[in-house]
Amino acid sequence: MGFLTNVVRDLEQIVFRNRDQHAIPAMDGAISPNDRLDTLPVLGAPLPGADDIAEGPDGALYVSAGPDVFRLTGPAWEDRAVFATFDGTAGGLAFHPDGRLLVCVAGQGLAAIKTGEPMAWLTHAGEQPLHCPTAVAAARDGTIFLTDGSTAYKPDDWCRDLMDKNRLGRLIACGPGLDGAQVLLRGLAYPNGVAIGRDGKELWFTESWTHRVSRTAIAGRTTGRPRVAIDNLAGYPARLSPAADGGFWLAEFAVRTHLVEFVLREDDYRSAMIQTIPLALWIAPALATSNHCHEPMQFGSIKALGIEKPWAPPRSYGLVVRIDDDGDPLESLHSRVGGRIHGITAVRETTRGLAIVSKGSGQIVLYNAGGAS
Repeated sequence: MGFLTNVVRDLEQIVFRNRDQHAIPAMDGAISPNDRLDTLPVLGAPLPGADDIAEGPDGALYVSAGPDVFRLTGPAWEDRAVFATFDGTAGGLAFHPDGRLLVCVAGQGLAAIKTGEPMAWLTHAGEQPLHCPTAVAAARDGTIFLTDGSTAYKPDDWCRDLMDKNRLGRLIACGPGLDGAQVLLRGLAYPNGVAIGRDGKELWFTESWTHRVSRTAIAGRTTGRPRVAIDNLAGYPARLSPAADGGFWLAEFAVRTHLVEFVLREDDYRSAMIQTIPLALWIAPALATSNHCHEPMQFGSIKALGIEKPWAPPRSYGLVVRIDDDGDPLESLHSRVGGRIHGITAVRETTRGLAIVSKGSGQIVLYNAGGAS
């Protein structure tokens, strides 16, 4: 650590002596840890790289996984067929009111697909290419809202963007024909989810690296000044989707730890880690635990009697939170340390229950509020 870094830190501790250096909120109350995710039924075999999910007007489920979008049909959505294939990784999904499927494609932009019609593309916004589209939502009037996580990296390189401490994300709006793209907000800390409120008058979006959810009024392709709805989450938020009876379902792809927060403050160490250690072994959030012998651990009882304990500091975690219209948590579903449904990147209400995507395991699980707990 450099001399100036020490001086700056000492001054911060004097001037801001009451500031919590690692203000990770406790998971209690409505977000108390449980094992609900691990008890839910799984929809078929894993889809490696599964990322987002949407239910189509035809009742089928559409799932992005790697370069493909799969169409799931049948009584238990057990039948699978490739609906579309891209040159880049397919990510965020949403259906437009006119029936088109909107697909975020890494390195390419936003695609709009409808059977029997040519595919349309949005590839630039504000004269910059869309390299990192992460989520998309369509308003009732046909306006499309899109989050661009970073102008420096593609979605698969999210960990590099975090360790670079970037704020290069954008919120973008365009017309129904993918025309007239406008950059509504810049300098966002990896916007990773976007959804429209039930009344159609508010837009909600997440920022992963600042662990917060914000909301803003919308009118056509314009927005008001954003307001923070949740300012200090225990995890890194991903996508969110409206709940039928109010509020939203929020996916968090990992939870914060004091060790990662410490590394983000130690610039010299973080720089050396990036330059000398393979990315898979960085001290950073992960979508799944690899159990590699060199995988970073933290102080605490990781294992006892050969069993990984659920209260151990997490390398990866599964977390879904339901929030109300004010951003307050109402309930949560967890997969703790040692669980299998980790790295939750999407959650969506369907006609058969709440579909939850675990990118860490490639599995989709189904939750019925009146059933499994």
